[in-house]
Amino acid sequence: MSGARTRGRVVVGVDGSPGSRQALDWAVRETRLRGTVLHVVVAWQHPQSYAGNIWSLGLDPSFDVEVAGAAAGEAARLTREAVAEVTVTTTSAAVEGHPTRVLLDEVSPEDLLVVGSRGHGGFVGALIGSVSQHLVAHATCPVVVVPTRP
Repeated sequence: MSGARTRGRVVVGVDGSPGSRQALDWAVRETRLRGTVLHVVVAWQHPQSYAGNIWSLGLDPSFDVEVAGAAAGEAARLTREAVAEVTVTTTSAAVEGHPTRVLLDEVSPEDLLVVGSRGHGGFVGALIGSVSQHLVAHATCPVVVVPTRP
């Protein structure tokens, strides 16, 4: 082994859940060890109603801009909090779409993808969430699933 370091980014998916915050903390530490860039990703989706797509309820299309802005603000806020006391180069993105698809599209083979074991939604008490399971099965890069600590 040559000892050369990889230059891929550490990409972390966050949704504001305790598990994703722990994944973000882990990703910050790993980014420092690797001497690379931390890329924080928040995926957002249009809300759904029992009747289907929420647009069937007649909401103003400017709602899109508000949701995207809120997601981008959340990504920036979480990133600032996580790296407040360390020196790490960061980027962040708020992308419309299902978290699995967004994260798969955001990574390249040389990256390291980090996610929490459980996010918002799904079945409480499951050991690993459906997004984490899908990413482990389909990502083209290594995936770290950080267990949620109580």
